[in-house]
Amino acid sequence: MVLLAMNLRPAAAAVGPLIHRIRADTGLSAAGAGLLVALPVLCFGGLAPVAPILARRVGTQRTLAASLMVLTAGLAIRLVPGLGFLFAGTALAGAAIALGNVLLPVLVRRNFAGRTGLMTGLYTTALLGMAAVAAGLAVPIANALGGGWRPGLGIWAVPALVAVGVWLPRLRRSVPDRGARGETIAGAGPLLHDRIAWALTLFFAVQSAGFYATLTWLPSIFRSHGASEAEAGVLLAVSLVVGVGTALTVPALAARARDQRALIVTFTSCAALGWVGILLAPMSAPYLWAVLLGLGQNALFPLALTMIVLRGGTVTSTAGLSTLVQSVGYLLAAFVPLGIGALHDGTGSWTVPVIVLLALLLPQTLTGLVAGQRRHVVPRGQPGEAGGDGPRRELAHRGRDEGTVQESRQG
Repeated sequence: MVLLAMNLRPAAAAVGPLIHRIRADTGLSAAGAGLLVALPVLCFGGLAPVAPILARRVGTQRTLAASLMVLTAGLAIRLVPGLGFLFAGTALAGAAIALGNVLLPVLVRRNFAGRTGLMTGLYTTALLGMAAVAAGLAVPIANALGGGWRPGLGIWAVPALVAVGVWLPRLRRSVPDRGARGETIAGAGPLLHDRIAWALTLFFAVQSAGFYATLTWLPSIFRSHGASEAEAGVLLAVSLVVGVGTALTVPALAARARDQRALIVTFTSCAALGWVGILLAPMSAPYLWAVLLGLGQNALFPLALTMIVLRGGTVTSTAGLSTLVQSVGYLLAAFVPLGIGALHDGTGSWTVPVIVLLALLLPQTLTGLVAGQRRHVVPRGQPGEAGGDGPRRELAHRGRDEGTVQESRQG
């Protein structure tokens, strides 16, 4: 699971630091470059509903092993000269990553129901840590391999191939896709009426929008204020590296807490301070702004994934909630990097785009306060539904970081 998670972000994270070289070589506009980075995010959302279907038909572990092979192929295709191959390889990689995004929380709920905080922390730490490595090393690797941008993108097929080699032997011991009580992998349909499910979906969408806009444009923002290409890439890497610690600790804190609203307010405030600093005095303390931004954004992502498991409560509900949150959430988030690039093209400045990213933190906070309540989602037709949002089962916590469930009623 950790090896899989390590390969879910380099395909996108390596693009931002190299975007100037890509644009210079291909003639892409800022909006076109935004589309390049938005493409995998669009795939994350558009293909998320396919994950539970494949998991039911061929098994979760076989689906994930196949996704790693497709990811390796997509990353390798980006080495082929031609703008079409760049976009095709990116789309293929995004499609593969979509499956891992949805099914990893399901594996946590199915195999580690007593350690949801710990396991979510481990795999999100691996995910964000490898994203930081990809962002920080993209430019140095490209320079070491001749100065072109293609090696800086294609090199990430190597760790994906390593993960394939580890996953394939495991398939002989594949676990059936059923929980302890016959729970199965389900889609999002039964949760479409649920208020908590939609609040978590919108919270995930806004925080993902901010994260991918940062991943795409933060190096360009700092470069416009005088940072070198290498320093701009390092600043993005710093914002990701500081999130490794929060990714490891926040899920466990969230699983032990009565609810997650205080964590949401705290880390959204960190991100807000980072954007304010970048807006008002970007080069006075660039590393401080990168740290604040990274602490906020990279804590909220694992927190959102933890809440998928906590709000789901069962394997079936977790699979449906993960599908809803990541399909709709990523589809909405994909348009923000595009819009930020278009705003920069239209205004010739990064001031308005940064103000927009700062303003998005308000709906992020409001939806997070609803999603962070101590409630379970209730699939349509289950007891506890009343007008689509009736009494719900409370979360209870057993042990230090277990986040396990007792069923009770809240009026």
